[in-house]
Amino acid sequence: MNDEKIVCNCTGVTIGDIRAAIENGASTFDEVQEVTGVSSVCGQCLDYAQNVVKSILDGE
Repeated sequence: MNDEKIVCNCTGVTIGDIRAAIENGASTFDEVQEVTGVSSVCGQCLDYAQNVVKSILDGE
């Protein structure tokens, strides 16, 4: 996955931001969301953001 790719347009969260949150101890989508703010405004990216978090957590 390209770390520069935007996951959430509302907050500007990238795949790299999500990866960093996980590397710093976030272990669930809710924890990643709390740290990054991903999908906390309009929610349109929720499915995509959850899939990105799952992929990173699963080591893909």
